[in-house]
Amino acid sequence: MKTIPRRIVTGTKNGKSIIEKDEVVSNVSEHFPGLIISDIWSTDSMPANLSAEKIIENTAFPNTPKNGTYFRYVQIPPDKDLGIVVPVGQPHPLMHQTATLDYIIILSGEIYLIVDEEETLLQAGDIVIQRGTNHAWSNRSEKPCIQLAVLIDAAR
Repeated sequence: MKTIPRRIVTGTKNGKSIIEKDEVVSNVSEHFPGLIISDIWSTDSMPANLSAEKIIENTAFPNTPKNGTYFRYVQIPPDKDLGIVVPVGQPHPLMHQTATLDYIIILSGEIYLIVDEEETLLQAGDIVIQRGTNHAWSNRSEKPCIQLAVLIDAAR
C-alpha cells in the first residue's frame, strides 16, 4: 500500500509551536484495484476547531461533514485497470455530484475532468475549482494520476 507522510504542526509547548505528529498516514484504503485514497484530515465546524482532530473513515466517495471540510489524497489508476468502458453517447459510469466546493490540485500524471457537456485534460500542476457540479475523472493514460483535494461543505 502507498505510504503517505503527514505532518501536523498544531501543538504548542511553553507557548511555542511544535511538530505534534510526523508520521506515515495509516488511514489509506484501496476501494478498487489501484484506486488509493487517504482521507487525511476533516473538520466539522466553521470556523474550524484548531485543537481537535476529527478521525474519519476512508470512503470511495467523500462524505464531507455538515459545515466542515475534507482533505483527501487520491491516486486514480488508468481507466483500463479499473475495467471502465464508456459506451459512445453514454455518460461516464463514475459521474457524480457532491454538495461541496472542491479545490483540487493535480500532483502527477494526467486525467480528464468530464462534465455533462465537455471535458478537459489536466496535468501535473493544474488546479480545478469544482463547484458542486456533475463530473467524473477519466485516466486514459498508462500511469496513475495523483491529486489532492480539499472539499468544503457548500449550499446550493
